[in-house]
Amino acid sequence: MARVEYHKQKPLAKKWIIAGILFAFFLIISSILLLLYPFASSVKESYFKGENPILFEGKQVGNAIIEGNSVYMPISFIKEFLDDSIMFDEKSESIIITTKNKVVQMPSESLTYYVNEEPVQLHFSAFKMENNEMYLAIEPLLAYYPIEYSILPETNAIWIKKDGQEMHHAKITEKDVNEEKLRLRKDPSLQTPYTAQVKNGEKLYIEAEKEDYYFIRKENGVAGYLKKDLVTEGDIEKIAVHQEKEEVVLPKIEDPIQLTWEAVYTKNPDTAKIPLMPGVNVVSPTWFELGDTNGAIKNIGSLDYVNWAQKQGYQVWGLFSNAFDPALTHEAFKNFETRQNMIRQLLHFSQMYHLNGINLDIENVNTEDGPLITQFVREAVPYFHEAGLIVSMDTTFISSSGNWSAFYERDKLASLVDYMVVMAYDEHWGTSPKAGSVASLPWVEDNLKRLLEVVPNDRLILGVPLYARLWEEKNTGEVSSKALSMGKVKQWLKDNELTPVYDEASGQNYAELYSEEKQATYKIWLEDELSLRKRSELAQKYELAGVASWSRYFADESAWAALSLQNEQITKK
Repeated sequence: MARVEYHKQKPLAKKWIIAGILFAFFLIISSILLLLYPFASSVKESYFKGENPILFEGKQVGNAIIEGNSVYMPISFIKEFLDDSIMFDEKSESIIITTKNKVVQMPSESLTYYVNEEPVQLHFSAFKMENNEMYLAIEPLLAYYPIEYSILPETNAIWIKKDGQEMHHAKITEKDVNEEKLRLRKDPSLQTPYTAQVKNGEKLYIEAEKEDYYFIRKENGVAGYLKKDLVTEGDIEKIAVHQEKEEVVLPKIEDPIQLTWEAVYTKNPDTAKIPLMPGVNVVSPTWFELGDTNGAIKNIGSLDYVNWAQKQGYQVWGLFSNAFDPALTHEAFKNFETRQNMIRQLLHFSQMYHLNGINLDIENVNTEDGPLITQFVREAVPYFHEAGLIVSMDTTFISSSGNWSAFYERDKLASLVDYMVVMAYDEHWGTSPKAGSVASLPWVEDNLKRLLEVVPNDRLILGVPLYARLWEEKNTGEVSSKALSMGKVKQWLKDNELTPVYDEASGQNYAELYSEEKQATYKIWLEDELSLRKRSELAQKYELAGVASWSRYFADESAWAALSLQNEQITKK
């Protein structure tokens, strides 16, 4: 039998047990303290990136160039934050800026820039290129944008402030505060890196707040989060940028506009044969047309016509068209110089013929060239207004119809011109595969509502047709049409002993005839007193600026009274 021996173990010393317990307790308490009272980060990070940072609306938005006393801002900043219409013209290597009454051209690396073609001399270049980036000197810009700037101490940041911007002043007034707490943090937490140290009494700005932190900016532009209880709020300063007001005084038409276009193709009409047009107060002859890619304009104007019109009490708005040629339009409108050439000619013609206004009829344009048309209008309007001309522009209803609708930047154009004239016809056009109304009333109203979402009603003139289409539908299925004046429609009805009936769907009178001889059905939706009166009522319903009719040649004596808005306007007053 084996012998088993038992040995006693020595007990642990009490002091080691107590030390272990204390150490564990220390670890627990330390963990709790670290969790509840974490140490502030001592890591410092740069607030700005690069040289000459631009500070705008609470953030860095790029970098400027400083040369001597001149500060240059990147075009990308101006375009994104101040003026999306500023553009670079490749041919002249110029920056183009437009305002309500000024067109500013700043050629590259030149000590001269031009305001409405008048030279302005500088002792530095207004526009320069550097590292494939375009820059503009900020000093000339102060005349055109409601901003002010300062170069900040220490950081060399450019602080751009806008007119009306509010600056919320603040100070640190707490004394004997740990400097770690007086650091501007990248996030509202002491554990995040800091960007700068602030001190008691330092001038600061409050820009935002989050939880129990303010977002604070120093006078050198550096910013970060600081505990609210350390900050004393001060006064709110409102930035006031004083600029010369641009006021445009134009001839006014007190009554609602009733315009009719005078279609002139080769020679002007014999004014002695033009009947009275009661209610009409504007005539717009189609005199001016784009002639070549250099911007030359064909002119068939007549001073005799103007003298006659103005004696009748009509204003004369000369019409300028792009010849409805998309390729020609692209070439002529793509460069600043050719756009200016067109504008100069139109100004010359307006003086030659004593015009009251210009009507721009730009149609059939490649969709991608829409911005070029907007830029032409943007550059033309200041000159036209300076010459005392009312500016109107024709447009179509909104549709996906490529060159005939999609290129119009209607919201921008409406903000530039005095009036937009919507050509509210051609619901069914000359070569339409299906017979139908030129402009049924429901179609007009539905599209008008859509257009009024982007064009203000007090700037919109409703264009109405004074012609109807006589449709021929052959038994073979072939469809064709021809436009008839109001007088010729009445004669056709009389010759065929037809009495029109009211068509509920179109809101117009309608007539139909079948010819056994020609094996065809003839259909016509009438533009008559009923139709025109309804269009006039539509203009009144939506409180539009007036009506415009295409064209005077198609009208008969009943048209003008049916379209007149004057009596209704007087009644409203």
